[in-house]
Amino acid sequence: MRTSGSTLPPVRVSDAERDQALRALRDAAVEGRLPNDSFARRLDLALRSPSRDDLADLLRDLPRRARVGDGLLRQVRKASLFAARLRGAWRQPRLTRLNLPADGSRAYWLGRAPGSDLRLTHASVSRSHARLNAGPDGWVLTDLGSTNGTRVNGWIVSRPQVVRPGDVVTFGQQTVVVTR
Repeated sequence: MRTSGSTLPPVRVSDAERDQALRALRDAAVEGRLPNDSFARRLDLALRSPSRDDLADLLRDLPRRARVGDGLLRQVRKASLFAARLRGAWRQPRLTRLNLPADGSRAYWLGRAPGSDLRLTHASVSRSHARLNAGPDGWVLTDLGSTNGTRVNGWIVSRPQVVRPGDVVTFGQQTVVVTR
């Protein structure tokens, strides 16, 4: 037990308390309640604060959140998330259709080369990427040693593979859906 004249040593800051203080400073800076120069100075002090009292002093004079500002901030976040999702949706690759030929008497060449029967324009597609020819069980797709590979329904084509309507075929990074 301590005597009434002694002072207690400062209580050390835990990692959780320091993280909480850093989050409070970050939130205040993001919300515009704390200027950048003050944020940087306080952040440095928070990382070096040895006691809870020192840490509390860094947060004590932060301006309070405005209730109206919270609602507005939520609405802006929602609008930003919606805009980000919308941009992402437009970036999704559109699936091209690969119509299986009615004529199975010859092989069809697929790739970026100008003379290809099916010209694929994505930069990840090799000039002579794959071959499609009729087999006893239907149309057979063969990768011709392409740089970025061929996949049928997510599986790498390492040997000739039968393709049917509804299969999703990826040449490099260009994806097509097989149709009849």
